[in-house]
Amino acid sequence: SIFRFPNLWWGVLALFVYVGAEVIAGDSIISSGASQSIPRSVTKYFTSSTLLAMVVGYLIGVATIPKFISQEKALYYSAIAGLFFSFLVLVTDGYRSVLFLSFLGLANALVWPAIWPIALAGLGRFTKLGSSLLIMSISGGAIIPLIYGKLADTFSTQQAYWILIPCYALILYYAVRYKQSASN
Repeated sequence: SIFRFPNLWWGVLALFVYVGAEVIAGDSIISSGASQSIPRSVTKYFTSSTLLAMVVGYLIGVATIPKFISQEKALYYSAIAGLFFSFLVLVTDGYRSVLFLSFLGLANALVWPAIWPIALAGLGRFTKLGSSLLIMSISGGAIIPLIYGKLADTFSTQQAYWILIPCYALILYYAVRYKQSASN
């Protein structure tokens, strides 16, 4: 049964929250800057900074995985970085806050390519079904930003970023859980 693979199910959940966090980082950065009185003529370039940070993360991954670091450790460090940058988004303001939001692109770069093989490891004949479930978890990119938007309407654009903390915490939990099960 597909239900006897907890690494798949946790991977589906981790990918769901990851895609949601990734979309929030890229799509809300302009409104975040604008809400902090940064002119729109400047904020229109902020999404590019997030994407640039993500490309830097991809290049780091290409250069280091698996030669110097495993995918599991890359996932662990990415989750730690996501938590760290999210916290800094919350406790800073203005350009610094937006800068840390763009750094989430760096933290996000290696999450997808690390979750995918970990979640599918050992599935055998269930690999196609597992892959389908992982693809369906992309819907987190549609659902979690809605929660962010509701929080932004209720509290503030910046306080709504609290939604990122449980997202990266769950990714970190998955990374730690996989590391523990891989060593057993």
